[in-house]
Amino acid sequence: MTSTEILTWLATILALLGIALLFVIILSMIRRMMSKLQLQLPKKVTKENLKERRTELMDRQAKEGVTFNDLFMFMIAVPLVLLWVGFAGYVIFHGLQDQTVLQQIEGYTTLIAILGGPALLIIKDALDVWKQEQAEKTAFYKIKAQAVIDYNDAAQKQMQMIEANQQAHEHKTATKVVAKKK
Repeated sequence: MTSTEILTWLATILALLGIALLFVIILSMIRRMMSKLQLQLPKKVTKENLKERRTELMDRQAKEGVTFNDLFMFMIAVPLVLLWVGFAGYVIFHGLQDQTVLQQIEGYTTLIAILGGPALLIIKDALDVWKQEQAEKTAFYKIKAQAVIDYNDAAQKQMQMIEANQQAHEHKTATKVVAKKK
């Protein structure tokens, strides 16, 4: 098998993977639209239905939707990066074993450089997005932890207030009973 045939097979495989990913994304979008249509149908409103609808709405809001960036990453960025890494690995592997690859190394390195420029930018942007998501998660958990601390503090103060009021009430009733006996 020549290097051109291997590259052709690799490109074909990556194109098929891209088509499969597009198919999965389209199916998930159709499924989400169907679930939205089901939630919008009028139903007889009862307490159980209202609670069920509220939890379904919260579940739907918790899930992330498929965005343009997701489509871009799966259709363009992922195959490009995989092609770049695969071709570079191919050149390294066959360059160590085959002299004809070493004779044409300038053409291979040029192709690796052409693919590598956009691939490195995509990887850098993906890492920046990942860092931002991690920072948002960290901030969210800090806020959530503070909310739990504040809730526990308020609950403890409320319990202390209830106990103090109960003790004051018991003290009042006890003094009234003692006053009546006298």
